[in-house]
Order: sequence, then C-alpha cells, then structure tokens
Amino acid sequence: MDTSATTSRIENFRVEPEDEGGRLDRYLAIHLPDLSRTRVQELIAQGRVRVSGETARSSHRVTAGERIEVEVLDRPRLDAEAEEIPIELLYEDDDIVVVNKAAGMVVHAGAGETHGTLVNALLHRLGTLSEAGGAIRPGIVHRLDRGTSGVLIVARNDEAHRALADQFQERHVDKYYLALLHGRVAENSGSITLPISRDLVRRTRMTTRRREGREARTDWRVLLRFTGFTLVETRL
Repeated sequence: MDTSATTSRIENFRVEPEDEGGRLDRYLAIHLPDLSRTRVQELIAQGRVRVSGETARSSHRVTAGERIEVEVLDRPRLDAEAEEIPIELLYEDDDIVVVNKAAGMVVHAGAGETHGTLVNALLHRLGTLSEAGGAIRPGIVHRLDRGTSGVLIVARNDEAHRALADQFQERHVDKYYLALLHGRVAENSGSITLPISRDLVRRTRMTTRRREGREARTDWRVLLRFTGFTLVETRL
C-alpha cells in the first residue's frame, strides 16, 4: 500500500431539531453523501469527529443544537500487493485464468480493505496480471460482491483484458447466480425490471426502492422449495 501524503478538509454541522435522536454515523453519512457509512465510522474511530468539542462514538445520539466538526481525511492511494493466500483456479492459460472466488473474500482493495484480496492472492500465484484495470484492479474485468461466491475470469495481459471487456460490454457473456431465499416464492418463474441505484443511507449498498437508477433486468426460476426457503436460479 502506498502511504504517500493525503489531503483533508474540515466540515462543520449544526444539528437541526428534525435530525435529533439519530445515530452520529447515520447523520454524517446523510450529510456527507460523498462518504460511505463505513468511511464515516472509520473517521469517528480515528477521533476525527468531534461533537461539541469532544470525540464521540458512532452510536452517539445527536441532539438539536450540537455542533459537529469532521476532519475528512482522504485515504492514501492503494496498490495491490502479492500475498500468499489459498485460491482455487479452475482454468489457466497464457491469456486468462478462471478462479472460484470464495464467499467472504474481497476481489480488490478498497473501502478500508487492503489485505486478503483475490487480486493479492492472484499476484502471488501468477506474478503478473493485466495492467489495463489499474494499480488496484490488475486483471479484473468483472467482480463479485464480498459475500458472493462464484466464477471470475481474470486477464493475464492487456490484450486479453480488452477482449474480455468488450465481450462483457456487448453482453456476450451470460451471468447466472444461485440464491437461497428466505420464505416461499409462490410463482415458478418471473422477471424483475426495477431500476438500481445507490442507497442514500447505506452508501455501500444498492437499492431498487428509488425511482431513478440504472435500467436492470433479472430473470429467475425456482429450482427447489424447502420449508421456509426457496432456491432460485437467476440470470442478469
């Protein structure tokens, strides 16, 4: 990780009556929309947030009239670093590797995660990857969320990276997921066509509850039904 100099700014707020009683971290995540709630919590834990001149916890309930000062410190620039981490390669040639990403593993550094990433593991295993994705995401053409397990195609050189990126851009690649849902899904199949956008409160999550957003479609079909659960296959 590159620990070169970072920049900071000071933000000041005065709690209004309509905001009284809310958690400090949630209040700041709403009033600092460029920061995720996770980043806000990091700044609070580092002592860079003061309420009426005193440091406070994320769980502090704000009171009308309180003055809040936040030192917003930019994170240092991140670079991927090779780490010896066990991974499962499903396929490998001179241009690409296909890897089975485990649930709980972050694909690349970011949002406070710098170690234990899939990229770091691949760099240790393979030595080099495509540079087209940048210093943080070498070789990464597409990704999976931290909690999702599944297959990723990774580029070993720039030519392969561009070819794969074009295939994803032109939607020549089909993505299928298996999901175990709470409850019983009544119908056997269907489609979800709601727009997807950033959750305004939980900034690291996406939501379909806002009217605006990116057009999206997910087709699904039921595979198995259990007591209290339904296993579905989805195609994005």
